[in-house]
This record gives sequence, structure tokens and C-alpha cells, in this order.
Amino acid sequence: MSHFTTLTTRLTDAEALRAALADVGFDEVEMHDQAQPLYGYRGDRRADRAHVIIRRAHIGRISNDIGFLLRPDGHYLAVISGYDRATYNEAWLGKVTARHAYHVTARTLAAQGFHLTGETTDRDGTVRMVLRRVQ
Repeated sequence: MSHFTTLTTRLTDAEALRAALADVGFDEVEMHDQAQPLYGYRGDRRADRAHVIIRRAHIGRISNDIGFLLRPDGHYLAVISGYDRATYNEAWLGKVTARHAYHVTARTLAAQGFHLTGETTDRDGTVRMVLRRVQ
């Protein structure tokens, strides 16, 4: 039985996190106001809880749930089993974090009157956004 481990993140926005998870292939994400239990690969309820959850059915047949627990400081703590950390590791979390930042930035700029007119992604993953401000 794999135990859950935690990873500190810079993620702070629930909707941007949901969009980031969709960007990396997880469209089925649960969002909760109160932290809910995570389940292991056998369907066993664990003591670990999370506010944002990808259920194991959407990850793989022998995987555990992946969760993100909102901490009092406003940041999410990634809760991932030792088994699933082979795939959903720091590199994967880095991609989620980058996409989270993209969605937060796009929403903030839109609120300031900017419209995204184009974007490119460099080989290193850097996203360049072309914006126009509507007067």
C-alpha cells in the first residue's frame, strides 16, 4: 500500500489550477469547499484529504487519487502517493505550475483590458503572449 506524500507548491488559484490540470490531460477534476478524503488504489479511504481531487479512475487502473490541499497560507499542497510519484513528480508539477501561472496571468490581463491576440511556445516551454489593449 502506497502512502501519500506532500509537495509544497506555488499554486494559489482554484480555477487556474483546474484549467492547468485540464491542460495536462485531466478534464475530470473535483473541486470542494471542504477537504474530502483521498482513496488508494484498492478503493480504500485514506486519512489524507484535499480540496481539488483527480480521482484514481481518471489516472490509471492501479493508481491512487491525486489531491491538492488548500493550506491556511493560501497555497496548495500537492498530495500524491509514493507509487504515483514515478509519473506525477516534480517535473509534472512544474508543468502544472507553469500552466497555472499562464491562466492567472491571462485572467489578470483580461481584467485590465488586454486581449490575447496570439502566443508562441519556445522549445524550453516559455510562452510568449501577444496582447492588445482595447481602449
